[in-house]
Amino acid sequence: MNTLLKIESRNAVLLKMAELLERERKQIIEINKGDLEAYKGEDISMYDRLKVDDAKVDEMIKAVTHLASQDDPVGVERFSFKHDNGMQVYNKTASFGTVLIIYESRPDVTVEAAGIAFKSGNKILLKGGKESTNSNLKIVDLWHEALKEEGASTEWVEYLQFNRTETQAFLEKPTQQVDLIVPRGGERLIAFVKEHATCPVIISGRGNNFVFVEKEADLDIALQVIINAKTAKISACNALDKVLIDKYLPNKETFIKNLISKLKEHNVEILGDGAVSKFDDVALIPSESIWSEEFLDYKIVIGEIASTEEAIAMINKYSGGHSSSIITTNEAEAKSFMENVDTAAVYHNASTRFTDGGQLGLGGELAISTDKLHQRGPIGLQHLVTNKWYVYGSGQIR
Repeated sequence: MNTLLKIESRNAVLLKMAELLERERKQIIEINKGDLEAYKGEDISMYDRLKVDDAKVDEMIKAVTHLASQDDPVGVERFSFKHDNGMQVYNKTASFGTVLIIYESRPDVTVEAAGIAFKSGNKILLKGGKESTNSNLKIVDLWHEALKEEGASTEWVEYLQFNRTETQAFLEKPTQQVDLIVPRGGERLIAFVKEHATCPVIISGRGNNFVFVEKEADLDIALQVIINAKTAKISACNALDKVLIDKYLPNKETFIKNLISKLKEHNVEILGDGAVSKFDDVALIPSESIWSEEFLDYKIVIGEIASTEEAIAMINKYSGGHSSSIITTNEAEAKSFMENVDTAAVYHNASTRFTDGGQLGLGGELAISTDKLHQRGPIGLQHLVTNKWYVYGSGQIR
């Protein structure tokens, strides 16, 4: 295991990385164009995540620069206690050791997620998807250049060029120490990692997020939240898939017609339950199982529901445990919804698109966990640590 790099060295590498990303901006975008041209898949969200443009490079630079400015998450005292026998006991945060990030399509993960894991004192193993290999390898070269410039070993960031069979073999019998695995991608990737991994996995789960328009909703807010959450970035795990509308909503028909019209402007395919499918441009859902699906596409399901209690039950049954929002002016209904819906993030009168480390004040994220251990929701720098007990004595025995 590599000896923990001093915080000054970790920060210097991150700042050097920001410089190198700026210097190599044009080449990164050019190499990425080759990956985009070679991508033959039909998945528009995969393509969207694969693309690197100037705005993406700006985000990468901002991410590593911000990380360099944050406090060291390692060695933070969480608890201390003076034992009756005179021993001094401390509990402090500690790095995991080696973190393996397995991801699809997103070259920015090679910077942002790796940066968070590196700042947290971990060695990084990266296993990207074949669709983004050239973009990823270029960025890993920059990591190695930054590490060398600061006199640190290039082993801190390692790229694994494995095919699926080799990846499975590595998960089942790692040829080097792995302390934590973070899969970033679709449900199939996450299921594959969970099935084969022999060490802890942080499940960065699916979205399938819900908005509930309660009967006392401000309808203008409801419209703008739904349109934003559905159409701003369809490839995001915090995008909206399902809308539940209170059957006792005043002006319900007018609202639904307005909503359909706005969604149609964005070319969203609309499906509805029995009550909503009677409107023009809405197809009847093929089966109840569609309520469980995450679309990552211009597609939405709208249904009618009789109460906040029923909305809570519906969301808890079908959602991915990621994000849900209630639109209402009734504070008591909002409170009940937020306390009882079992998702990592709950919103009142706001878009689910804010479930994101940068937006929720963490500066960035390694992943958005839908697990409840050891951290739920966006996993930032301060969460990518374990802990360790430091006990100082003078010969005490028990």
